[in-house]
Amino acid sequence: MKTIKTFVAVAALSVLSFGAFAQSVSATASTLDNAEAKIAAQAAKEGASYKITSAQFNNRVHMTAELTK
Repeated sequence: MKTIKTFVAVAALSVLSFGAFAQSVSATASTLDNAEAKIAAQAAKEGASYKITSAQFNNRVHMTAELTK
C-alpha cells in the first residue's frame, strides 16, 4: 500500500513539474525558416527545447510552439 501511495505521489509531482515549465510562444515572419529561427532564438534565450505546434501561411507565416525545459 505504501508503494502505491509513493508511486501516485511521484506521478502527480512529475505532471505538476512538467506543466510548470511548459510555455507557448509564437512568431511571425515572411518564410517558414525565418519563423522557426525566431522560435529557436526564443527557446535558446529560455534555455529550453521547442516543439512546433502549428504554422499558418497567409502572405506571412504565423508559427506557434511549446517550449519545455
